[in-house]
Amino acid sequence: MVALLGICGSLRKASLNRALLVSVGELLPARAEMTIHEDLNLPIFNYELDDPPGVVRLKAAIAAADGVVISVPEYNYSIPGGLKNALDWVSRPPELSPLRGKPVGMIGAASGMSGTIRAQAHLRQILLYSDSPCLGQPEVLIPRAKERFDADRRLADESTRVLLEQFGAAMVAFVERFRG
Repeated sequence: MVALLGICGSLRKASLNRALLVSVGELLPARAEMTIHEDLNLPIFNYELDDPPGVVRLKAAIAAADGVVISVPEYNYSIPGGLKNALDWVSRPPELSPLRGKPVGMIGAASGMSGTIRAQAHLRQILLYSDSPCLGQPEVLIPRAKERFDADRRLADESTRVLLEQFGAAMVAFVERFRG
């Protein structure tokens, strides 16, 4: 069984990016499962402090997973500050980071036409530091996301469903390559 950890860069429980992450988890191949980490509400990173309990839990969840799927909204052409803060905590100390060498897949939903292309580009750049291999294809950059989910945040668009199934299959195969 391939164990994936889902991390949503939005702190909002009803966010479209969380709904997208849940949909990916529901559409994974039978040989995989996803657990969603629910808490990125962490104190601002300070290297002089010991890891607070929320960081310890996040690091343990990443370490226990075979791969990580990050659903990243785009804020001001980049990733949300809370997600960057969480990645800063998790990346320290560098030699002990649970992200080191951990396969990562990125997805994102936005109300605009460009999806989350800039945020995902920035996230790839950030993940270079932890030497986290990132799945390249298929890209999941969902534009006009409100049109793809119903009022209950359930996936309602068939073309998006097909893309998420392709992403899930590719992510599982990607993780299996790194598991050896």
